Amino acid sequence: MSATENTLLFVYGTLLRGEANHGLIARGLLIREARTTPSYTLISLGAFPGLMTGGSVSVVGELYEVTPQILAELDRLEGHPRFYCRSLITLNDSSSAEAYLLPRRFAATYPHISDGDWRSCSAAAVR
Repeated sequence: MSATENTLLFVYGTLLRGEANHGLIARGLLIREARTTPSYTLISLGAFPGLMTGGSVSVVGELYEVTPQILAELDRLEGHPRFYCRSLITLNDSSSAEAYLLPRRFAATYPHISDGDWRSCSAAAVR
């Protein structure tokens, strides 16, 4: 992808509307609410979630189109590629988008969000 192309980005945590870091992505274009295919793991790291490949959860989020400038700001926030790694994921309508993923090594350490919705993080949704 060239440095002048916009990027489709799936967000599922603090970048969602109404959440702490939404202001960083609010200048992007909200395409729609979205879900991933049921092939991911979502964990709670306390103040924010982490998405990982592998698993059986369909993760709830929002799909945005962002400019290269917004994407660079988000990469800094997310620690890409040192902490989160921006990678291609599959949405439940078979389309794809980029998302910030955590390495699988975190899966055993933190509670899983079994319903795929970080905002719901009730005792019933976290195991």
